[in-house]
Amino acid sequence: MYQLIIRNAQIANPDGSSFESDLACNHGRIEKIAPEISTDAVEQIDAKGQLLLPGVIDPQVHFREPGGDERENLASGSRAAVRGGVTSFLEMPNCKPPTTDQEQLSWKIDRASKTSVANFGFFIGATSGNLRSLNDAQPACGIKIFMGSSTGDLLVDDEKHLDQIFGNGSRLIAVHAEDETRIQDRTKSLLDGNENPDCSIHSIIRDPQTALIATERALSLSKKYERRLHVLHLSTAEEVKKLRQDKPDWVSCEVIPNHLFLNTDDYQTLGSRVQMNPPIRDPENTPELWAGLHDGTIDIIATDHAPHLLSDKGKPYPYSPSGMPGVETSLPLMLTAMQEGKCDLAQIQKWMCSGPAALYGIPNKGVIREGFDADLTLVNLDVSKVVSDEEVFSKVKWSPFSGRALTGWPIYTIVGGNIVFDNGIVRDNVYGKALTYASQ
Repeated sequence: MYQLIIRNAQIANPDGSSFESDLACNHGRIEKIAPEISTDAVEQIDAKGQLLLPGVIDPQVHFREPGGDERENLASGSRAAVRGGVTSFLEMPNCKPPTTDQEQLSWKIDRASKTSVANFGFFIGATSGNLRSLNDAQPACGIKIFMGSSTGDLLVDDEKHLDQIFGNGSRLIAVHAEDETRIQDRTKSLLDGNENPDCSIHSIIRDPQTALIATERALSLSKKYERRLHVLHLSTAEEVKKLRQDKPDWVSCEVIPNHLFLNTDDYQTLGSRVQMNPPIRDPENTPELWAGLHDGTIDIIATDHAPHLLSDKGKPYPYSPSGMPGVETSLPLMLTAMQEGKCDLAQIQKWMCSGPAALYGIPNKGVIREGFDADLTLVNLDVSKVVSDEEVFSKVKWSPFSGRALTGWPIYTIVGGNIVFDNGIVRDNVYGKALTYASQ
């Protein structure tokens, strides 16, 4: 008897084609794919007319635990994830206390194993003095360096310390690329004497040059040491053009839906809800980000899910915090873009499933294939549904995309062969597992 059989599904191939078939899961793996599986199963799903995709891997989220439980935690964040078809996530270190050593990394892994309904992995955060932990703490998906002041204690912008981190070890380095000196200079010049600044000035303070300077700096250090580098959340046309011309094979980068589907015009209606770091950009940047995805300059899509309470978001700038939720809307946003002709099914799977698995060396995920992990999501492309704050699973209960009609919402999400999301309900009887990394 199988653990789960999904019957009559349209199963997505990596090339974007699909075929109708049954799929059986056992012991956490995809055991059999066949036109008709006659064996019984503990659970069965009739997926007639629905598209079965590999589970999404979201490689950049902030679930705020420990220290920010009022905004999110590993339990609530993972539930928002599976609602959006995300079966695995990689979580950032800027919590309180930050994840900067083995003790804090082990605490997070233990906590997630007891509360997260999705699979999980964690970054180790760089400081000016934790080089040994950066390379020795296990298991970590990579090292996170904040080059701009988004995170307090985790800022590393000194050339000597950056050189030391890039020059020692082999673990992937992921950078938040904004130049701290330029941020501080422009903050002073644009805010001093400005008694009531509009939050839209955030995108002017952290202008495209702020991002480009830091991206070029990280790229230079990566080339100096041939060190594996991943540039997080590209937001500008200038960065795409630079990397298109000058990106070695060992350098990768990502874009997030916020920069694909929002721009500075949205400040007029959404105000500080769309304030984030790096900030949303002028509309002319968007075509270049899409072009970077299509030509392979940009490798993957993440969300940078970074929720804040609306009561905090409503504070006057610059006291309003940066960041917004996004883990549960990324797949519907991209499937809606597919329906509009902006991308195809093969690209979505590459950018959101197989690509993140390959980039971070996560084995047996990202493709629907016998022997691979049974991390799956079943979506209905024939139904459109409006994003509603009241239906958001994240603790903060709002979305910057509220009011938009999106197609391709998950009906079921399956983690390790177990149904964890079932037509709007999250099951709490099973939990995800810690991710492993083939390259470590």
